[in-house]
Amino acid sequence: MKIAGLASNRGRNLRHIADAAPGGAELSVVLTNREQAPVLGAATERRIPTEVVERDEGESRESHERRIVERLSDYDVDLVCLDGYMRVLTDEFLDAVPTTLNVHPSLLPAFPGTDAHEQVLEAGVRSTGCTVHVVTEEVDAGPVVTQEPIPVYEDDDADSLKARVLREAEFTAYPRAVRWFAEDRVTVERDADGNPKRVAVEGDVGGDFPERRFVSEERTASLRYGENPHQDAALYVDDGCEEASVVDADQLNPGAKGMGYNNYNDADAALDLVKEFDEPAAAVIKHTNPAGCAVGSDLADAYDRALRTDAKSAFGGIVALNRECDADTATAVADSFKEVVVAPGYTDSALDVLREKKNLRVLDVGPLGEGEDHFSERFTEKPIVGGRLVQERDRQSPTADDLEVVTEREPTDEQIETMLFAWKTLKHVKSNGILFATGTETVGVGMGQVSRVDAVTLAAMKAEKDAEGKSAEGAVMASDAFFPFPDAVEEAADAGIEAVIQPGGSVNDEDVIAAADERDIAMAFTGSRCFRHD
Repeated sequence: MKIAGLASNRGRNLRHIADAAPGGAELSVVLTNREQAPVLGAATERRIPTEVVERDEGESRESHERRIVERLSDYDVDLVCLDGYMRVLTDEFLDAVPTTLNVHPSLLPAFPGTDAHEQVLEAGVRSTGCTVHVVTEEVDAGPVVTQEPIPVYEDDDADSLKARVLREAEFTAYPRAVRWFAEDRVTVERDADGNPKRVAVEGDVGGDFPERRFVSEERTASLRYGENPHQDAALYVDDGCEEASVVDADQLNPGAKGMGYNNYNDADAALDLVKEFDEPAAAVIKHTNPAGCAVGSDLADAYDRALRTDAKSAFGGIVALNRECDADTATAVADSFKEVVVAPGYTDSALDVLREKKNLRVLDVGPLGEGEDHFSERFTEKPIVGGRLVQERDRQSPTADDLEVVTEREPTDEQIETMLFAWKTLKHVKSNGILFATGTETVGVGMGQVSRVDAVTLAAMKAEKDAEGKSAEGAVMASDAFFPFPDAVEEAADAGIEAVIQPGGSVNDEDVIAAADERDIAMAFTGSRCFRHD
């Protein structure tokens, strides 16, 4: 698609569109009605042809527009985009060129005219933005193509508002509109006289992954710093979230330091893990990875089993519990240095114990619900430079009936129970992830490795060196993705692994299964992987 851009001044939106080339659109010519307009230099820098058509003294608007149309006729354009073009166009121009768009710095029909920002501030509204619309003879009244909102703050003035509307609204909405036209998704519906009345956009739909998203969150805290002391940070809250979370959790140890960026990140990871289980469960998290996790007969038992996976790494970690914390569990938690403990409540005696630790943050997230009620938020998000990734949360929870046994040796009922526990826990281990488990407790965790064999080696090493009263001998191994070669299974066998749960699906599955059969290892496929890359 070829675009003609008309501007009277700097043409910053046109420059942005030229650089972004939305939908492959090309700015073929920039035309201005001012000989000294700065947009000319910007266009020349980008090797975009330019035209200057000034209005002669006493010349009619129609005559001036006919000369503009004549200049544009050499460029065979498909769309005209105005950007601060300070002339009101007549039908002489609009009937002779393709659809013409303009961007206005407010959410029309509110605040039309040249002083939109001043009108916004005088009206005291809390939101403004921009509107991309089809141009008609009536100023700022053509049918809307798209809009983009932004908040208005108490400390805004016209200059600050103008700058934010440009960069946060116009630089988003105008390229979107151009892209829609370039993708041939826009229909401009017209009345019997040919005047544009409404714009329809094919595919501009809602649903789980809508065409467009507006995200509004409130800052709930300024944090001491980010991941590192030289990074500023803040916490924002989604007031529409109904799931138990650490964001709005009550901090019950008033003498402790405030929560930091890493504390929130780790505490969220820990809470998300223990929500997987209906039975009493505890997890110890370090740098968002489980140092240990277990399900026990009661909370104190679960915490003891989790801690003994890797008590050394648990130093300075985050503890999450899925039951009200009692005094016995609190005493065990307080026995060594921890940063945060998260639970759906605490007994008074538990709080007496935990508050003796001056800088232990004690978070009460409230009731977790039961089963699937643990999870009400369906999606997770990860901001990346220039955008945001959105996906469904990994809520897969295979049962024994979902497993496909692929080896000659059948896993025992106890091993199947361990497989299912290990899989739920492994979903919370950074990939490449390997987890060793016995019963319903972790034995060794290998996380974040670039080689799956290295992850097995790490899990075996942790089980051998750091697990207290545990061993990889006779344990179950879980892998978050298939084994591309038999080497990881061979490494696991050397460590004493007797059963494996993995997704399957490798082109070398037969070789991997053969390696398991040769070593009398039971193996089951889940049919789906559980990568975690954040």
